[in-house]
Amino acid sequence: MDERPIRRAASAVCVRPASSGFEVLVVERSAASRFLPGYIAFPGGAVDADDEARAERWFGDGSHAPRAAAVRELAEEVGLTLTGHGLVAAVDLAPADAAPPQAEQIAPLCHWVAPPDVPVRFDAQYFTIEGNGVEPRADRGEIAKTWWVDPRTLLEEWQRDEHKLYWPTWYTVTQVAACTSAGEAMALTFESRDPTAEEEASMPLHVMEQV
Repeated sequence: MDERPIRRAASAVCVRPASSGFEVLVVERSAASRFLPGYIAFPGGAVDADDEARAERWFGDGSHAPRAAAVRELAEEVGLTLTGHGLVAAVDLAPADAAPPQAEQIAPLCHWVAPPDVPVRFDAQYFTIEGNGVEPRADRGEIAKTWWVDPRTLLEEWQRDEHKLYWPTWYTVTQVAACTSAGEAMALTFESRDPTAEEEASMPLHVMEQV
């Protein structure tokens, strides 16, 4: 079988303190989404042609294009733009250009590379970003809704078949949910891995396949 092409991508795992400990920002992809319609995910998408220039402008280094993509996707999908002062409500990147974020505000969390046989392949870097009290707003295009949730609650809802989570999202949520505070989650890094044979046999099909 020919290996399918792969695209660079980035996802933003926003984390904020909450009465339960901490919350993460998630989205539900709309039925019209080109990738994983109806799934729960973190804001994110493909690195585009202009992200290298944004990275050069904001961070002084075009190699940070995936970080720039994470910032752009947050603005486009949920109306939150990262600036040097934190997240603000904005659907464009003007606040980031006026007060550029620092690379250190967009911390590496994990790196997922899709296997060669899946229909849509991404080489995706996930980053953590500190959240605040600013509320997101779904774009109502690719994103049906967005909300802050305790990652443990999200897993409980998934166990009740209330949500669909693709393997990279599911595994990322499990790792983040093991943290005990927002600070611990912000400092987290972990190695991605493929599911075991037992996991493939026991977990719902939607976790393992792009259905």
